[in-house]
Amino acid sequence: MNLVASLISNPRRPAITDAVLAEARAVLGTQHQPRILHGEVAAELIVPGAEEEAPALARQLRAAFASEPIDVAVLPAGPQRRKRLFLADMDSTMIEQECIDELADTVGLKDRVAAITERAMRGEIAFEPALRERVALLRDLPVEVIDDLIRDRISLTPGGTTLVRTLKAHGAQTCLISGGFTLFAGPIAAMIGFDEAHATTLGVRDGRLTGSVEEPIVGKETKRATLVALRTRFGLSPADTLAVGDGANDLDMLGEAGLGVAFRAKPAVAAAARVRIDHGDLTALLYLQGYGANEFVE
Repeated sequence: MNLVASLISNPRRPAITDAVLAEARAVLGTQHQPRILHGEVAAELIVPGAEEEAPALARQLRAAFASEPIDVAVLPAGPQRRKRLFLADMDSTMIEQECIDELADTVGLKDRVAAITERAMRGEIAFEPALRERVALLRDLPVEVIDDLIRDRISLTPGGTTLVRTLKAHGAQTCLISGGFTLFAGPIAAMIGFDEAHATTLGVRDGRLTGSVEEPIVGKETKRATLVALRTRFGLSPADTLAVGDGANDLDMLGEAGLGVAFRAKPAVAAAARVRIDHGDLTALLYLQGYGANEFVE
């Protein structure tokens, strides 16, 4: 069988030069010419070999380009490269912020809450109790603050809208899934173009947050279970699925997906995921599936 080695850089800092491609061919020992996916932003190389060889080849490429802003992946070639179901984390993945930290900032508690968030995302503390602890600090906050935050402080991660629109244009189902909150996830999913969204529900009474969340909390087990349920609903195989996230609560979902991608992730998550993207934007997930920039839906 054949493998495909992908080399990806950020569109704002193209780095896949002819010299890089020549070195990659030498490292991989392939005689195949590169396929250019987008100028000096992304390219791929066919590499003869078995799937079990892919991790070692990826490590060799990563070592060769350790000082360069280049992401690498080595994955099986074949008809299931292009995924038909996509699940994405929201905070620090599809958007550049952590919504709960921004909420806490409105009451002067961002540093305190952000420290808990960071520990939870690194897997140092359990996600569910950490979420309840942070939400309790937001009691009595007016719910309309959320609309203001979405408008004024939340920014979409570059490439995310193109990623979702392109996948949908090629027949994939898309789902935003977040341990964060429906009051954010619903509007943000609509902005990006996801087919559906699943998130945790904040308690609200008389227009103010109650400081509690409704069960169930969307933690790592729920994220994985949602992927399995959607896969079953659409009659897909595990290999047809793609997931992306950055935190410890995404690990089960990334492991269940045919292709799990750690996007600018915490160290433990990046180490565990099959593919890590540290430099590229979210269009990197399209290049991983063999899409060229001429196929993107902007």
